[in-house]
Amino acid sequence: MRSSITQTKLILYASLFFVLFDNYEFFHQVITIYQPTGTNIIYIISTAVVLFALLNLFFHIVSAKYVTKPLMIVLLLISSVTGYFMNTYHIVIDEEMIRNALQTNVSEASDLWSFWLFLYLFFLGIIPSVWVYRVKIHYHSWKTEIVSKLKMSILFLVLIVVTVTGFGKFYTSFFREHKILRFYTNPPFWMDCLRIYFTQTYFTQTPTLKLMGKDATIDDQNLSRKLVIVVVGEAARADHFSINGYQRPTTPLLENEHIINYPYMYSCATSTAQSVPCMFSYFTHSEYDYTKAYYTENILDILNHTKKVAILWRDNNSNSKGVALRVRYENFRIPKNNPKCDGECRDVGMLSGLQAYIEANKDKHILIVLHQMGNHGPAYYKRSPQRSKKFMPECMTNQLEQCERQGIINAYDNALHYTDIFLNQTIALAKKYPDKEVAVIYMSDHGESLGESGIYLHGLPYFIAPDAQKHIGAFIWLNYTLRKKLAHIKDPQQTRSHDYLFHTLLGLFDVRTSVYDVSLDLLHKGKEK
Repeated sequence: MRSSITQTKLILYASLFFVLFDNYEFFHQVITIYQPTGTNIIYIISTAVVLFALLNLFFHIVSAKYVTKPLMIVLLLISSVTGYFMNTYHIVIDEEMIRNALQTNVSEASDLWSFWLFLYLFFLGIIPSVWVYRVKIHYHSWKTEIVSKLKMSILFLVLIVVTVTGFGKFYTSFFREHKILRFYTNPPFWMDCLRIYFTQTYFTQTPTLKLMGKDATIDDQNLSRKLVIVVVGEAARADHFSINGYQRPTTPLLENEHIINYPYMYSCATSTAQSVPCMFSYFTHSEYDYTKAYYTENILDILNHTKKVAILWRDNNSNSKGVALRVRYENFRIPKNNPKCDGECRDVGMLSGLQAYIEANKDKHILIVLHQMGNHGPAYYKRSPQRSKKFMPECMTNQLEQCERQGIINAYDNALHYTDIFLNQTIALAKKYPDKEVAVIYMSDHGESLGESGIYLHGLPYFIAPDAQKHIGAFIWLNYTLRKKLAHIKDPQQTRSHDYLFHTLLGLFDVRTSVYDVSLDLLHKGKEK
């Protein structure tokens, strides 16, 4: 006979399970800030009590006969997975991380699977879910259930209030000075972020696409056609480029090119889903909002309005994150399109057939965007072919916590060295058109943490993210024809950001439009903002 318990007991057991087994990272962060000595021990215990009471309050409010079990099972399964990533990589599961995860393709997601992830899912997700599914809940009459639910809700609400007010000084510090700590609560924080994500994405009125730069024109008095290639890098942090002073020769080929290097370039965000749309949008970092940008035309749309620019987006990453919805888009993650696949489709494959595309559009100006796989983690060792590996031994797993840090850095640097090869070949292609005004722009979407302070990957909220996740590699290569034309450019040694790409592209194509701001154009002198 199956065991039988009341709904109240099931909620108590489940809440206790979440606190004890799914919140290691939360308590680890709390203990890091509040050393477990003296009265701090009581304060730390009080956070467990508040979390336990909060979960009980939530479950008692939403519980119902046909809701409680399915909800708990879903939360147990998801929390086991989020717990793994939080414990392993010390990341925060906020709405931007959720957006990034939901926009990730199967191939990228497979890089994150591991034996330890399976163990987390099995022991913290599947086993307790099976128990919840099999246990028989003894329900009282609906009146009795409502009264019981009301009593328990009041009880746990009072417990929260008493605990927080009783340790007022501690919780003032906890909520005001260390508000990041609540970001690690599992599942409360990611549940709230999931609510925000779905509300913003699916439950708000879909706005009309806002048109931008409808007045955009290109003066063709200059008969020279323009060819601009924008390479969107992936997870390439500035301090691992040897052109920026890194002691390892990660970018030896670029060092021999006549490039304008930007050693102090910063990203708009710390995740691909946020940074890529921000790079190509009119909005600056301080103004940017994903939904607002998604429903506002970007630089590709404005160049399209001129009817004089052929635009092509080639993607060897997940997708364009909504940027290339209204221009020609080609997926190079598949061998059908990418001739350079050896188990992993390589970035250099995106150069295949570009000469034919350029020749087919020789009467137009041309913008080509190449979205790299680059240094996508955590399986950095996959991002470079065996023949180009320079730094050994590599970390040969996606479970970075199991590797020596030097092995992680070796794999990461090998991927960056391969990007150097790809960028060198891109510039070599650009050199074949001396009759055109040619530019190659490289900007990474964001940086990457490689174990500093125990943090890996990227995606932390911008205001707490380390410099490694925001300080990115970036440069511009100009051919001789364009260098002569642009004799006076802004000082590349100053701090710059993704905010400049939108206006730099307008300037390169000599677009006349009311939305152009010369102060945010990297290649034209103008008063700085």
